[in-house]
Amino acid sequence: MNLPNKITIARIVLIPLCLLLLYFRLDILAGIVFIIACSTDFVDGYIARKHNLVTNFGKFADPVADKILVISMMVLLLEQGRFPWWALLIIIIRELAVDGIRLVAIEQGVVIPAGNLGKVKTTLQMLGVIAIMFNLSRAITMTFNVLMTFFTIISGLQYMYEGRHMLLEKGSK
Repeated sequence: MNLPNKITIARIVLIPLCLLLLYFRLDILAGIVFIIACSTDFVDGYIARKHNLVTNFGKFADPVADKILVISMMVLLLEQGRFPWWALLIIIIRELAVDGIRLVAIEQGVVIPAGNLGKVKTTLQMLGVIAIMFNLSRAITMTFNVLMTFFTIISGLQYMYEGRHMLLEKGSK
């Protein structure tokens, strides 16, 4: 297992700690650990690309780690009354649709890496969670909620458009 993949695994390992700290409303500490976990998303990708260490495992595991990290925090924030249900619903529907496309692609021997709109979406989701944990103003958190939801929808539509040929081929078999 190469270094970028180990960094991705480290992000997954940090998730329970983030959740535990947030559960006990240690928001600043949870926010710091969450920022560290989020930063591994950028570090693993940078190292993988710079040193030609991109793997199919990394292409698949990296976005899955992001989803688990971000959505688990959003669910807990929703339970605490600090995250809007409508944004989480849209995010979950999009992730299920995109993961369905990715699974069909894997069956056909293709790994679909995260696209640029998906990366913007993930970054906005991470920043939105951070804004809530650091109790930034309602205007700032609402701005992040709207932006992350917009990019969630747009990037999901992009994946569906780009993956339509795989879905059509699967349906015709």
